[in-house]
Amino acid sequence: MTPSSSSATADSQLDAKKMRRISVASVIGTTVEWYDLFLFGTASALVFDKVFFPEFGGAVGTILAFLTFASAYLARMVGAVFFGHFGDRVGRKSMLLVSLMTMGVATFAIGLVPDYNTIGVAAPLVLLGLRLVQGLALGGEWGGAVLMTVEHAPEHRRGFFGSMVQVGVPIGTMLANGAFLLVASGLSEAALLSWGWRIPFLASAVLVGVGIYIRLNIEETPSFQAVRQEGAKAKIPFVALMRRHWRQVLLGGVTTLSTGSTFTLLVASGVSYGTKDLGHSKGLMLWAVMLSCVIAFLAIPYFGRLSDRVGRKPVIYAGIAAEAVFAFPFFWLLDTGSVPLVFVAYALMMLAFSANYGPIATFLAELFGARVRYSGLSVAYMLSGLLGSAATPAITAWLLTLTGSSSSIAWYILGAASLSLLALLLLAETRFGDIDEPGLEPQPAARLTGAEA
Repeated sequence: MTPSSSSATADSQLDAKKMRRISVASVIGTTVEWYDLFLFGTASALVFDKVFFPEFGGAVGTILAFLTFASAYLARMVGAVFFGHFGDRVGRKSMLLVSLMTMGVATFAIGLVPDYNTIGVAAPLVLLGLRLVQGLALGGEWGGAVLMTVEHAPEHRRGFFGSMVQVGVPIGTMLANGAFLLVASGLSEAALLSWGWRIPFLASAVLVGVGIYIRLNIEETPSFQAVRQEGAKAKIPFVALMRRHWRQVLLGGVTTLSTGSTFTLLVASGVSYGTKDLGHSKGLMLWAVMLSCVIAFLAIPYFGRLSDRVGRKPVIYAGIAAEAVFAFPFFWLLDTGSVPLVFVAYALMMLAFSANYGPIATFLAELFGARVRYSGLSVAYMLSGLLGSAATPAITAWLLTLTGSSSSIAWYILGAASLSLLALLLLAETRFGDIDEPGLEPQPAARLTGAEA
């Protein structure tokens, strides 16, 4: 082996070690954020209607709890603009630390909020305020975590490393549901509603501490360093973004809409429907969510890696189409009342979601140039949450109340998938762009050869 080849091998090993460290830091950080966010969704489905909205029984209480859940998605848009501005001006790393600390404080505080019977209407108002702070934090977290991996990743592995950030969603969901499952299984209904539900929220402080410690040891991305060195920062990134890229922001948000609708159906609406309308136990529905998240944990990186070989759009197309195809069978299987078929329904829909969700982070990041990428990626993704995830629990609860039929929810999921397919059709493939170019738009790059891929 020649000295030059030895040096190249050492550099390659060093780069691989650095990417593992960055990837782990991003996964742990996003896991904490999604744990905090989906913990609220699980609590909304199982206890918040009784703890904070006891004056409104049945479906109305559930809808109010889910509307509080949805409020964070409005704040996420504000957070996307705010953190996107400073992420494009100051840097990715610093905004990641601020957003994670903000989320941690808000989630811990939720575990301390007195219930309605103690302080009356102030209880849901305080809960709403803290939920808005959660949304503000997540609006900056996700985009920064994606960029820390995608902007560091080798060109031919951006899809895979971008998908690793997405793994934080099923892990965070498993932790959130697992925490509730442990608490609910060991306590009576009265104890769970009185104080037991608070434990998972207070325990998030441990996860936040670990996430902050790990993120302190990662470095700024090459793309942002190039922007800083060339003095190419946009004065007001959001203005520059909307002046040049409003079409990509809008279409990117609608393309991603179905991921939010489908996942929120699984972790919030599906749990509520299974327990309140079909009579399944809370434990069963939480186990269905958790086991389907194991599938997502394995499938999301697979589909991200596949997008490095065949392109982002073909994989995302397949995922959205599968979500549409499984919309009605999902509820047919649930409505049978069969416990094994509940797990089959969740597994099929989660697999479809994974094909859609795995490459979408990298795809959105590659739509924008380095000067406005934090803003563009964050705003597009949070727009999708506002259009899809925020409305899904309340709309599905309302549709069930109005029609009494689960098919109305299936039509809703089918409609969301159809809109996403149409928006994706209008966007170009992004796999071959040079994302380190310090401009407003990624520059075309030569296509990879089979050996390089």
